[in-house]
Amino acid sequence: MSKKIYVGNLAYSVNDAEISEMFAEFGNVNSASVIMDRDTGRSKGFGFVEMQSTTEADAAIAALNGKDMNGRALTVNEAKPMKPRAGR
Repeated sequence: MSKKIYVGNLAYSVNDAEISEMFAEFGNVNSASVIMDRDTGRSKGFGFVEMQSTTEADAAIAALNGKDMNGRALTVNEAKPMKPRAGR
């Protein structure tokens, strides 16, 4: 069973490959993506990582939450389902 992880407070220069590499030391990474602003193409400062197993994901969360990356303390926790938003 895979588990999705929220990664916040990322430096704007961080890319998908960097967060994938960081989480790979804890297990198999299914996907890693930094969320980009659709208008500017610039990072929004957060992303998501999906890991193969919940035990690997829990180990990564415990080890990486609060860890310094590029001078910023990461916020790492289990991703919560997106809340429905009103249409425009």
